[in-house]
Amino acid sequence: MNEQHVLFVCQTCSSTWHNGKRVGESKGEQLLQQLQQLRQDWELQNQFIIQGVGCMSACNRSCVIAFAAEGKLTYLFGDLPVDSSASTILQCASQYYAKPDGSLSWSERPELLKNGILAKIPPLNKWAK
Repeated sequence: MNEQHVLFVCQTCSSTWHNGKRVGESKGEQLLQQLQQLRQDWELQNQFIIQGVGCMSACNRSCVIAFAAEGKLTYLFGDLPVDSSASTILQCASQYYAKPDGSLSWSERPELLKNGILAKIPPLNKWAK
């Protein structure tokens, strides 16, 4: 498995807004920082990019993350608590990495990510001819 894998993290999730401008640090930014810190000791740190995204348009389901890789399903998860999900997200990312097609069955996913699924998107290269 030499393909690069990406863990996207919405940075605007659970932001505080005042007069149309974001104030302070969002929960999404906090989650991104936690993931980047845990990544330093993660066995797959060189196989995954952890990438902050300006907005993933799932504002009513924050915090939101996604797993993606070429030739694999893409998964979008939401409703993730910022204070207790970073290690579980990396655990699930490890499961995603180990599957040739990225398939994450409900029964195999960590408890936190069983009910938070927002989308399962087929691999692009499956349809592009």
